[in-house]
Amino acid sequence: MSASDTPPVRQHMERLAAQGIDVVRVTYPDLIGTERARDVLLDHLPSACDHGLAFCRAVYHTSPQGDVVPVPGGLDAGLPDICVRPDLDTLTALPWEPGVASCLGDVTDPATGRPAPESPRDLLRAVVDRAREYGLHPVVGPELEYFLCDPAPDTARGWRRYSDAAGVVYTAGLRADGDNHLLRTLRRLRELNIGVTSGNHEFDGGQFEINLTHSDAMSAADRAFRFKAAVKELARQEGRLATFMAKPFMGAGGSGFHLHLSCTDDGGGNLFADPSAPYGLSTTARHAVAGILAHAPALAALSNPTVNSYKRFGPDTLAPWLIDWGLDNRSAMVRIPPERGAGSRFELRLGDASANPYLLIAGTVAAALLGVVAGDEPPAPLEGYGYDPAKSPVLPQSLPDALDALEADTALTELLGKDFTTAYLSYKRDEVARFHRHVTDWEFTEYAYHL
Repeated sequence: MSASDTPPVRQHMERLAAQGIDVVRVTYPDLIGTERARDVLLDHLPSACDHGLAFCRAVYHTSPQGDVVPVPGGLDAGLPDICVRPDLDTLTALPWEPGVASCLGDVTDPATGRPAPESPRDLLRAVVDRAREYGLHPVVGPELEYFLCDPAPDTARGWRRYSDAAGVVYTAGLRADGDNHLLRTLRRLRELNIGVTSGNHEFDGGQFEINLTHSDAMSAADRAFRFKAAVKELARQEGRLATFMAKPFMGAGGSGFHLHLSCTDDGGGNLFADPSAPYGLSTTARHAVAGILAHAPALAALSNPTVNSYKRFGPDTLAPWLIDWGLDNRSAMVRIPPERGAGSRFELRLGDASANPYLLIAGTVAAALLGVVAGDEPPAPLEGYGYDPAKSPVLPQSLPDALDALEADTALTELLGKDFTTAYLSYKRDEVARFHRHVTDWEFTEYAYHL
């Protein structure tokens, strides 16, 4: 019996047709977390499930400017295919596109039948499976920030911040959001069923944060991926730009991608909780924190993945600068929120909003797992306001430094896989090289008149 003849496929088709849906958009993340997709007419869904949808593997190696980066297995292999099959368990209607449902796709290499080595979703799946071998079931809660921009055709960039209002920190309503962008977006995202819980205006004008509920690691990554794609689509519908770029504006802060992580045992009990232990944190929790600290330089390459990312770092930014941890301390890279018991967890504040959710979560879980396996204890937690480099090591301050740290961290790259690591490093080092060749506005302003 083929996949198209199985009852689940037919049942999905009947349910979708009853909802007036005649198109299924099959999506999957590329290396940088951008949504790649194909629209499939409902009548052809069985064939897509049976045979898959062919895409050029170079989709993983294509830069935001459309250049194909020479990554092993791409150009040198004649631009072979990957095969994407719909994951019908992830089907959901798109509230803003009548007649369209969306689902994630699973990506395989037709030559081997195994997951494509660059597939972020499969990388996370593999890391989670390794964690489960040690009795750890990661639970993740994502928090993402972004800037909303309005068209500004009279400016060099073509966009300006939706609002320049200062001091409207952690609020909601028209005082911070004159066109009710947040309210509309929350309601549409609620219809998408991705676990959106709340939102507010953030520190800077035109900046928003929307929170997602916690869940197992794969579901959290899937939902964060769909969340970012949805926010950008909803902004485009209004002729606006929503950007998850780390630091898009001078004179404004950056946008973070914070992760709350805990682990449960096979019965669902929180493995990070121990009221009799120091700080109320179990041995497992402390080892996990030690692993994050030990592998933070390499983790930065995944959590802060662009040249621009490192302009978000620095003292007094509320973005990490040092490799440290603290108890309910937002100036630390790893913050332990005050809840204990079933709510015991840590918040990794390292990531910025440009991070690929699958890679950020995979890297974080991998680093925590390595800490648990090593059994190391973290240093004493940070006390008071941080950002003193005499107290803790400094994080990489550029993308090249972070990429070098990732390449040198053999324990972490072994968990992530050699093929993935080679592809990621090749892709990102090409990005760095292109940036260094580019003549910026700053250079012209600084030099042209005087030199």
